[in-house]
Amino acid sequence: MVDNKIRCKWATGDPLMEEYHDFHWGVPPKNDNELFERMTQQIFQAGLSWKTIWHRHREFYKAFDKFSVKKVAEYDSKEKKRLLNDASIIRNKAKIEATLENAKRILAVKKEFGSFQKFLESIPNELSACQKEMKVRFKFMGPEITRMFVMNIGKIEDTHEKECWRYKKK
Repeated sequence: MVDNKIRCKWATGDPLMEEYHDFHWGVPPKNDNELFERMTQQIFQAGLSWKTIWHRHREFYKAFDKFSVKKVAEYDSKEKKRLLNDASIIRNKAKIEATLENAKRILAVKKEFGSFQKFLESIPNELSACQKEMKVRFKFMGPEITRMFVMNIGKIEDTHEKECWRYKKK
């Protein structure tokens, strides 16, 4: 993007990263599938750069049926094998298995709370509460992945550097 906006340092110099920063980072998703997508992205980002994940986000979207929780929850061993052989995404077995299991767990959460969004809203907006609840209910959601996830979805607000045009003063 060619503009004069001051962004967080991690997002400057790469048009795709600037797009992500401006329109996604810290912006609450609109539905449970988008929440599932963001959670999955954070899981796959573990140990890698965010740029690596975001530059493949379209491929992930296609590979995981547009992050339809219902569809992914129904994946069988054939679908798992397809994902493990898909060179367009990160082929990490533990992360793929966590994603498939988390889709099933989101369906269980939806039965209990009405939606994944309502479940997340039921957790206090403090990091330690989010980390505890996500670790208990989902796979691969340790403290750091959960921290990045709740920042990603705008649940915890300290997401932008003070110089950034999207920074919100308290």
